[in-house]
Amino acid sequence: MLGRTGTLTRRCWLEILQSRCISSPSEPSGVLHYPACSGSRRYQAGQEAAQLSSAQVNRILKFNEHSHALPRGSASHGVLGFHSNTLPSNHPSEDRRSSATCLPGRGGVLFGVFDGHGGASCAQAVSQRLFYYVTVAMLPRRMLQELDRAVEEDRAVPPLLEWHKHPQDHGSPDGGAISFHSLRNYWQERLEEQEEEEEDGGRVTSALMDAFRRLDYDVSVEAQVHLSLSSPRRVSLPGEGLSLSSPLRVALSGSTACVVHVSNGVLHVANLGDSRAVLGVQERDGRWSALSLTNDHNAQNPEELQRVLAEHPASERRTAVRHDRLLGLLLPFRAFGDVRFKWSPEMLSRLYDTRPDILSAITESVPPPHYLTPPYLSARPEVTRHRIRPQDKFLVLATDGLWELMHRQTVVQLVGEHQAGLQHQRPIVPSADTTLGSLQRLLLERRGRVQSVLEDQNVATHLLRHALGDDGYGSVAPNRLARMLSLPTDLARRYRDDITITVIHLNEP
Repeated sequence: MLGRTGTLTRRCWLEILQSRCISSPSEPSGVLHYPACSGSRRYQAGQEAAQLSSAQVNRILKFNEHSHALPRGSASHGVLGFHSNTLPSNHPSEDRRSSATCLPGRGGVLFGVFDGHGGASCAQAVSQRLFYYVTVAMLPRRMLQELDRAVEEDRAVPPLLEWHKHPQDHGSPDGGAISFHSLRNYWQERLEEQEEEEEDGGRVTSALMDAFRRLDYDVSVEAQVHLSLSSPRRVSLPGEGLSLSSPLRVALSGSTACVVHVSNGVLHVANLGDSRAVLGVQERDGRWSALSLTNDHNAQNPEELQRVLAEHPASERRTAVRHDRLLGLLLPFRAFGDVRFKWSPEMLSRLYDTRPDILSAITESVPPPHYLTPPYLSARPEVTRHRIRPQDKFLVLATDGLWELMHRQTVVQLVGEHQAGLQHQRPIVPSADTTLGSLQRLLLERRGRVQSVLEDQNVATHLLRHALGDDGYGSVAPNRLARMLSLPTDLARRYRDDITITVIHLNEP
């Protein structure tokens, strides 16, 4: 059922699945290096890091920016293009992003941001694999049969996805064979199911939910198989402990996910965790409003909190969620991986007994305290459907690092003004009580915004600049921005998280 992997055709197929990018063999791609003149960036007692120049600030902010315009017509499915950027706080960053066009079937465009925790392994795996699962989940039986027949006969297989990646986006050189076997098992099981006719909206919703569920299941099974083949030992084999794609590392780390599928003018947003998708709407009078298409899956969401508590006995009401964290440890209530909150106590005990070397990096106990009725963590996404209207101009997809620093209305306002280029800005009409001081402040604020728009062609970079350098009046304070970007990694994490942003352009302003 797993098929052969030794032929040239199969190797080409695996390269398609992995979508490898050029990267340095000695260190992870996408790692941000500060300019050489900034020194070690380590703070010593009574000493601050040297101030970054404007050129250095721009180099850091724009290092990972990416933009792509889609061809006009039906192939774009209502998407004009997108701007994206990511700024690490952790070293290396635990955030990932993906964007791709679905090629077979009815097609569509996929975008995703993934916020990892406990390391980057899970976020990396999900960002590379989830879109294939979504595509397979939406393919009709006839195309699945053709796909399986071509793989079985070692014939050339048309690619499922056309990736739109920045050259610095992370790629993984190993783990492709396991990923391929799991994906093929998935489509073969779908072939055995009774095909049901569904409306387009229901079909996409069920496909997204099934793809999320199945990938999380496969991540868990792959780790269990890997564990069963591991011999008991207290230290890792040479190089094994460093492999990001090790099935155990993928499963023990975790990742939230916020994925958008756009097809024929309809948005479907599948969310897992606390990243967000916010729609920028331009009202008739030209003003901007923010429409949230996602809900946070954490203790700040009363409905989500009640869902978690209802899934466990009343006797666990005080322990299932403690200090706004799952079992007192994990902030998001839904995520990929994190099998420490999903596996049975027996399986976790076996993991601890067999591979204490892998668990040495985990500070919490395994199993966690009060671990009585797993699973506690869910990988079931919440899916929202929205038909794109003429007033819907763009969609901002971002990890929680952005939303911790900026309100959604501010984000939409900045993107809207940037997208319009401030060409149609309304004149300032002073009121009777307007003072010269307040008028000067408004003019300075406007000048700062114009300069900022001209400085960043990429609107995701524009958001990063404002998120880190906001002066409290809607403009960017260069000194504050430079200080935020000068912080060393161990200190930067105290002030902000990794930030990943993708702005999807839907209609002309």
